[in-house]
Amino acid sequence: MADRGVDLSALPKEVRDQLAELDLELSEGDITQKGYEKKRAKLLAPYIIHTPPPPPQNVQPPAPSSSSHAPPPSSSSRYRERRARRTHRSGGTRDDRYRSDIHTEAVQAALAKHKEEKMALPMPTKRRSTYVQSPIETRTPPDSSSGSEDETAVRRQSSVVAPQPQVNPNLQSPESWVNHIVQGSSTSSSASSTLSQEAKPQTQSQPQPQYKPQYQPLYKPHHQPQHQPQHQPHEQPRTAAVTDMLAHSRIAHSENSAPPPDVTAVAPPARGPRVDLPSNAVVRGMSRGQSRSSMMETADGVPVSSRVSTKIQQLLNTLKRPKRPPLSDFFTDDAEEIVEVPQPDPNTPKPEGRQIIPVKGEPLGVVSNWPPALQAALARWGATQGKSPALTALDITGKPLYTLTYGKLWSRSVKLAYTLLNKLGTKNEQILKPGDRVALVYPNSDPGMFWVAFYGCLLAEVIPVPIEVPLSRKDAGISQVGFLLGSCGVGLALTSEICLKGLPKTPTGEILQFKGWPRMKWVITDSKYLTKPSKDWQPHIPTANTDPAYIEYKANKEGTVVGVAVSKVAMLTHCQSLTQACNYCEGETLVNVLDFKKDMGLWHGVLTAVMNRIHTISVPYAVMKACPLSWVQRVHIHKARVALVKCRDLHWAMMAHREQRDISLASLRMLIVADGANPWSVSSCDAFLNKFQSHGLKPEVICPCATSPEAMTVAIRRSGVPGAPLPARAILSMGGLSHGVIRVNTEDKNSALTVQDVGHVMPGALMCIVKPDGPPQLCKTDEIGEIIINSRAGGNMYYGLPGLTKNTFEVIPVNANGVPIGEIPFVRSGLLGFVGPGSLIFVVGKIEGLLMVSGRRHNADDLVATALAVEPVKTVYRGRIAVFSVTVFYDERVVIVAEQRPDASEEDSFQWMSRVLQAIDSIHQVGLYCLALVPANTLPKTPLGGIHISDTKQFFLEGNLHPCNILMCPHTCVTNLPKPRQKQPVGVGPASVMVGNLVAGKRIAQAAGRDLGLIEDQDLVRKHQYLTEALQWRAQTDPDHVLYILLNAKGVTVGTATCVQLHKRAEKIAAALTEKGSINTGENVVLLYPPGIDLIAAFYGCLYAGCVPVNVRPPHPQNLAATLPTVRMIIDVSKAACILTTQNLMRTLRSKEAAASVNVKTWPTIIDTDDLPRRRPPQIYKPPTAEMIAYLDFSVSTTGMLTGVKISHAAVSALCRSIKLQCELYSSRQIAICLDPYCGLGFVLWCLASVYSGHQSILIPPFELETSLSLWLSTLSQYRIRDTFCSYSVMELCTKGLGTQTDLLKARGVNLSCVRSCVVIAEERPRLALTHSFSKLFKDVGLSSRAVSTAFGSRVNLAICLQGTTGPDPCTVYVDMKSLRHDRVRLVERGAPQSLPLMESGKILPGVRVIIVNPETRGPLGDSHLGEIWVNSPHSASGYYTIYGEESLQADHFNTKLSFGDPHTLWARTGYLGFVKRTELLDASGDRHDALFVVGSLDETLELRGLRYHPIDIETSVSRAHRSIAESAVFTWTNLLVVVSELCGSEQDALDLVPLITNVVLEEHHLIVGVVVIVDPGVIPINSRGEKQRMHLRDSFLADQLDPIYVAYNM
Repeated sequence: MADRGVDLSALPKEVRDQLAELDLELSEGDITQKGYEKKRAKLLAPYIIHTPPPPPQNVQPPAPSSSSHAPPPSSSSRYRERRARRTHRSGGTRDDRYRSDIHTEAVQAALAKHKEEKMALPMPTKRRSTYVQSPIETRTPPDSSSGSEDETAVRRQSSVVAPQPQVNPNLQSPESWVNHIVQGSSTSSSASSTLSQEAKPQTQSQPQPQYKPQYQPLYKPHHQPQHQPQHQPHEQPRTAAVTDMLAHSRIAHSENSAPPPDVTAVAPPARGPRVDLPSNAVVRGMSRGQSRSSMMETADGVPVSSRVSTKIQQLLNTLKRPKRPPLSDFFTDDAEEIVEVPQPDPNTPKPEGRQIIPVKGEPLGVVSNWPPALQAALARWGATQGKSPALTALDITGKPLYTLTYGKLWSRSVKLAYTLLNKLGTKNEQILKPGDRVALVYPNSDPGMFWVAFYGCLLAEVIPVPIEVPLSRKDAGISQVGFLLGSCGVGLALTSEICLKGLPKTPTGEILQFKGWPRMKWVITDSKYLTKPSKDWQPHIPTANTDPAYIEYKANKEGTVVGVAVSKVAMLTHCQSLTQACNYCEGETLVNVLDFKKDMGLWHGVLTAVMNRIHTISVPYAVMKACPLSWVQRVHIHKARVALVKCRDLHWAMMAHREQRDISLASLRMLIVADGANPWSVSSCDAFLNKFQSHGLKPEVICPCATSPEAMTVAIRRSGVPGAPLPARAILSMGGLSHGVIRVNTEDKNSALTVQDVGHVMPGALMCIVKPDGPPQLCKTDEIGEIIINSRAGGNMYYGLPGLTKNTFEVIPVNANGVPIGEIPFVRSGLLGFVGPGSLIFVVGKIEGLLMVSGRRHNADDLVATALAVEPVKTVYRGRIAVFSVTVFYDERVVIVAEQRPDASEEDSFQWMSRVLQAIDSIHQVGLYCLALVPANTLPKTPLGGIHISDTKQFFLEGNLHPCNILMCPHTCVTNLPKPRQKQPVGVGPASVMVGNLVAGKRIAQAAGRDLGLIEDQDLVRKHQYLTEALQWRAQTDPDHVLYILLNAKGVTVGTATCVQLHKRAEKIAAALTEKGSINTGENVVLLYPPGIDLIAAFYGCLYAGCVPVNVRPPHPQNLAATLPTVRMIIDVSKAACILTTQNLMRTLRSKEAAASVNVKTWPTIIDTDDLPRRRPPQIYKPPTAEMIAYLDFSVSTTGMLTGVKISHAAVSALCRSIKLQCELYSSRQIAICLDPYCGLGFVLWCLASVYSGHQSILIPPFELETSLSLWLSTLSQYRIRDTFCSYSVMELCTKGLGTQTDLLKARGVNLSCVRSCVVIAEERPRLALTHSFSKLFKDVGLSSRAVSTAFGSRVNLAICLQGTTGPDPCTVYVDMKSLRHDRVRLVERGAPQSLPLMESGKILPGVRVIIVNPETRGPLGDSHLGEIWVNSPHSASGYYTIYGEESLQADHFNTKLSFGDPHTLWARTGYLGFVKRTELLDASGDRHDALFVVGSLDETLELRGLRYHPIDIETSVSRAHRSIAESAVFTWTNLLVVVSELCGSEQDALDLVPLITNVVLEEHHLIVGVVVIVDPGVIPINSRGEKQRMHLRDSFLADQLDPIYVAYNM
C-alpha cells in the first residue's frame, strides 16, 4: 500500500477529507479497487516516509500507534491492515443502517458456539479461468524455496481448515485428525475487528491459487500423523499433517504446477473419440482380489490420497450433524402426497392477549385558512408572496444552483397548464383532456422542472404519473414500468430538454421503444417552449374532490409495478394531517434528501411544503454520493427547521464527519427518518445522535415514521418536549417474531431484536392490526399483524386494476368468529407491526420482505442484518445484498445474493459464506438454501442505488446471475423429505405372490416370439449348421453374388466382396494362421481391424482354421493412452495366441507412442493380412459338435465391466435364422448398416447375417459420418434401401448436425420414403426423445413416422427384440415415476405430472421367450409388474469367458431356474429391469400382442433413500434445467448423489447451473444433490454404442482427472 509509512492523524484536514470521500466511494462501489488505490497513492505520495522494503515473506508492518491492541501477525492481509487504519480515521466503514452493536455481539456469540462444534466445510473447487475477478497475487504459486518442507505443506492448505491451536500431541489416528478439524479460532480482537478473525497459519504464505495441474499425479501424504514423535510441540507442521490428511492440496510444488491451458479463449473441443473404457480393469467373473490388488483398498478402488474423495468425506462429516426437525416415518402408499407435513410443535408460542381495539388518531383540526385545494394554495402564495423562495436546487458539488420563488413556480405552472391543454396539437384538436394520465420523466438532479411539471398538470387537471428516467434498454424492471404506463393508459411523457437529449436513441435519432412500453409522445417543458396564456385564460381550480390527483408508482414483491391513485381530497387531507402532526409553520425551511417523485419526498417536500409556503432545499442523490455531508451543511447554512432523510444519509454523514466544529444542527426541530420503520434504523439514529449531539442536535427531534404507497403516512413520531424522557424501546425475541407473537426477549440475548416506535397514528385516522394471510381477522394484543388504516388521507386504488384494488383498499376487518366489525373499509399498509403501550406504533418489517419458511416468518431485513454483522469488510459490499425466497419442493427456501468486492480472495469469501450460514442458523433458526456472491456492480439496481430484488430473483431462477461464488445447503434446510424407505423382509414367498396374482385375475408376465419352425429344405439345414459351410455353399452355388459393399465418406464404393471372393480371402487368412502363426485348433485369435470387409474375411479365416475369433475395436491413433490399455487387456484376458490386423495398425501397436502406455514387447504374434500370398489351407476345419464356441464377444458395459461371452455355433445359426425370419431377409434384398461392428448385434449384422441369409449389406463405417454427416441418409436414398440399422450415436449425429439442413437435403434429392424400417441397435431403454425428434426432423424428406424402431439385446443374449417388418407398430405407455422407484408400474395418462414415456423395445424375436421375475425371490411376476427380464432362447450365449474358469461366480446368469412355477426351463438373466404388458393390438397369428418394455439396467440403478432410481431419468431432468447444459451424468458415491454436467455456454454460466440442477432434482426426484461438477463438453465418456460410462466418469472424478470448471459441494 502506498501509505505504509504515513501517520494519518498528522495529515492536513483536507487530505483526510479527500481520503474519507475515497473510502466512501469504494464502499459504495462507485470506484474500482484499482482506481481507489491509484487515487489514494497520489494523495499520499507527498507525505510518505520511505522505509526499507518489507521482507519477501510479506510480514505485517506494526499497526498504527493509535491502535489499542496491535493485531497479531497474520497471513498476507492487506485488508486487515487497511481496515485497522480506516477504523481509526473514520469510526469504521460499517454500514450503520444495519448496524446494531447488540446484534454484532449476538452474531459473534453464535459463531463462537459453532466453533465448538468444529465443522469443516469442504471448499468448492474452481478452475482458474472461471473466477475472473480474483486479484493477481492469488494467482502466483507459492514460492516453495522460502522455508522448509513443512512450510510448503502448510501453504497447501485450504482456507476453511484452519490449524488447531491446542491439540493433544498424542492424537495419532487419522480419524481423530479429520474429526477434530477446527473451523477457525479467534485471535485477540484488534480494534478493527467486529468478529473474531479466523486463525491463519503463522507461516507467511501467499493466498492459494485456485487451480491444479491438468492431470495431477496422485501422491501419498508426506506427513502421516502416525510417524510424528510424541514430544513434538503442537505447532505448524502439525497443520501440514491435517491438511495433507485432508488432501486439500490444490497444488504440489510450484515446479510441477504448470497452469492448465486457458480454455476460455478457444471454442470448446468436440467430443473426443468414443472409447470403451473398463473401470479399473474389472473383468466380470474374475476374482475381485486379483484385479484390485495393486490399488490401495479404499472406497471402490480409488487411491487414498485423492483430494476429491476427501472433500466428499468432509461433506459427509458435515452432514452427520443432526437436522432439525426429525424426519417422520416413510409413507407407504404411492397415492399419498410425497411431502412431509411438519407436525405442529407443542412448544410454539401462541398469542394470549385479548382482541385488539382499533386505535384512533387525534381529530384532524379545521384551520380557517386551509385552502380548498392544493392548487389554490399555490395560487395564493404566487399572488401574495411571489418573492418568497419555494425551492433551492443544488449542483453536483452541493452548491446552490438556482432558487425558484413561489411567483415563478406559479407563473411557469400556469404556462405549462395552458400549453398542455391548448398548444400540443394542431389548432382545433385537443390532445390532452382533463383526467388524462401523463408520465413525468425528470432526473433526480432537477427538482425545479419536476415541480413546475407536477403543478402544471394539477392546474390542467391532467393526472401526473412520475416515473424514473429510463437509462437503457436493460434497466432493471424497465418492462414492468411499461406495465404501469399501460395499465394507467399513458401516451404522453413530459421531460426536460437536457433529459430528452440523454435518453437512449435509435440510429435515426428517435427515442428507443423501451421493452413493454406503450408508444409514447415526448413533450419538452422548458420555459422557452411554453406559451404564455392569453389575458383572459385562468386555470380552473375546483374544490378538492374524489377524482385522482396523481398516481404514484410502486413495485410489489414479484416486481410488478402498479400505480397507486391518490384523489384530490386525499392529497389535500394528507397535507393537512402532516401539517398538524409535524406542526409545520408558514415560511419554515426544510432540507429534503429523499426522492421528490414519490413517497415522503413528494408528500413533505413538494406538496405539504407548498401548502405551508415552506422553502425546500432539495439535495439530490448524486450530491450525496459526492459530498455525503452536504445535507448537514445545508441545515447549518439555512438554519433549517426540518430535515427529511433516510438512515443511509445519517450513516453517510457520520462517515464523512471530520471534527467540523463549525456545524450546528441546533435549528432542527424535526429530523424525520423516512425508513425509521426498518427495525435496524434504531442503531443509525443512536449513532448519529451520539456524533452530532455535540453540534446542537437535540435527542427529541429524531422522528422516525412509517409509510407505504397505499396508506401513505401511517404513523410519525411527534417531536418531543426538550428534557422529556425519550420513548422506550421494545426488545423482542426473534423466535417469537417468527411465530408472529410478541415476546419480550429475556433468555437468549443473541436472538433479540430492538425496535423503536414510529410514534402515533396520524390525525383523523383509525388503525387496526389484522392477520397478514387469510381473511382480515383482528389480531390479539400480543400478536404481530399487518397494519391497516382508515383515513381520508390515503390511496384510493391501483389505477386500472380493479381486482387487486379490492383486496388492498377495501378491507373490512372481522373478529375471531369471522363477523365484520363495521362498515368502513380499511387500506392495507403492507407493514407488519403491533401497538405498544401508550398507543405507540411499532413496525417490525414489511409484508414484501416476509419469507415464510416451514410455517415460520422471517424478515429479509433481519437476515441482511445478521449477514452483515459477520465481519464482511473485505468480502461484500454492505448496501448490495438481496434476500428472497424461492419455492422448491413444497416450501419456501431462503436465498441470499451479495456483491463481492473485487479484492476479496476466494478463501475469504468462502469463509465469510460459511460463517453467515452458521450465524443465520443460530440466530434465526432457519437454514439458508443458497448463498451466492456475484462480481461487483452486476446485480440489477433500482434508480437510487438499492438492489432490485425481484429482478435478482428472476436472474437466479433463470440462471442469469453469473455468481463467482456459490454455496448451496439443501441438506441442512430441506427437512420435509420423507424418511428413507426400509426394504421389507420378504415374508411372502414367490408362490403365494403368484397365486395372489392368479386369484386377482392377473396373468404371469411372460411373452414369446413366434416359433423358429422347420425349414422347408432339409438339405439347407445340414449345410447351414455352421456358417463356414454356408459360405462355402454360397461360393459354389452363387459365386458372383455381391454380399458386401463398403462405402467411404464420399459415398463411393471402396470395397466389395462376392461370395467367392470372401471365401478365397478367408482361405488365405486360414493358411497364414496355420503357417505363420502355427496356431492350434481352438486357440483364440484377436481381430484388430477398422470397420470393413477385411474384418469379415479375417473372421471367416479364423473359423476355417478352427480358431476362435475375438473381435476388438482398434486403438484410436490420436488417443492411444486411453484406448490402447483396453485392447491390451482384452488380449491378455482372452489369452490370444495371435493378432490379425492391417499394416497401419501393426505399426501403431509397435510404435513409440504405444510403448508409453503398454508393454509393446510382449504382444502375441502379429500377422498383417494386407498382402498375403495366395495359399489354401490343407483342409477347412469343421467343428465336431454345434456346441463348440464359434467366437468370443467382448464388450465394456456402461458400468465399466469388461465382459466376454462365449457364442456357440448353434447359437450363431439360431440367431441368424431368427433375424432372417423377423426381417424377411433373402438374397435379393439389400440392407444398409451404419453401426460399429465390434460386439453384440452390431457385429452379427455386419459379419454373420449376410453370409447366412444371402442378402446384400451396404456397410457404412460410423466414423465416416464425422466428415460427411449426410452419408448414411443419402446412401439410403440413392440405393432405395428398405431396411437399415444404426446406433443411437449415429442418430444423434444426424439429428444435431442435419436437423437444420433438411431443405438442403431435399434440394440434393434425398428422399427417404423408401425406408420401411430403421432399427436402432442398443442395449438400453429406448431413447424416445431422440427417436421422436429424428422422425420429426426427417419427415420433410419423406421418412415415415412408423419407420423408426429399436432393438434390445444384452450380454447373455445378443438379440432379444428387433422390430422386423411385420407385426404391430411399437407402442408407447406412460408410467408414474414415483411408483417406478418403488419397483412398481403404474400406468398414467400422457402429460400427467411425474409421468415417464416408455417405448416398446421392438418385437420379440422368433424362438425367444421372456419372463419377468422378482430379482430377490426369483419368482415370476404378474402382468405390468416391474422385475428383471429373463430370457430363454436357442441363441443365448453359453457363458462368460473368464481367465481362471471361475464360472460359478456368474453361472446363474446363464442357467437359472425359477423358484416356483415352471421349475424345469433354464433361463438367462439379462440384468435389465422391465415389464410385459398385453396390448390391444393383434400380432401376425391373430393373438393379442405382448409388448416388452425395458426400463433400465439393474447394475446402473442408484439405490437412494431406499428407492431405486434410473440415472437416465435424473439426467433428463438436469439437462432441461438450463440452456447451457449439453449433457449430464449422475452416479453415487458413499450415498451422495453426484451430478456431472457439461457446460456448452460460456464459463461464467458455470455457477448458475448449481442451484438450478439442485432445484430440479429436488423437485422432480425428491433427492438432494450432494456434489455438482461442471465440466467442458465431451468430458463425459461415451462408449461405441453411444451409452454414457458413468462408472468410468466416477473413477475419473474421484481420481481428480476431470479438470472440472467448478465443483460445488452441497451442504
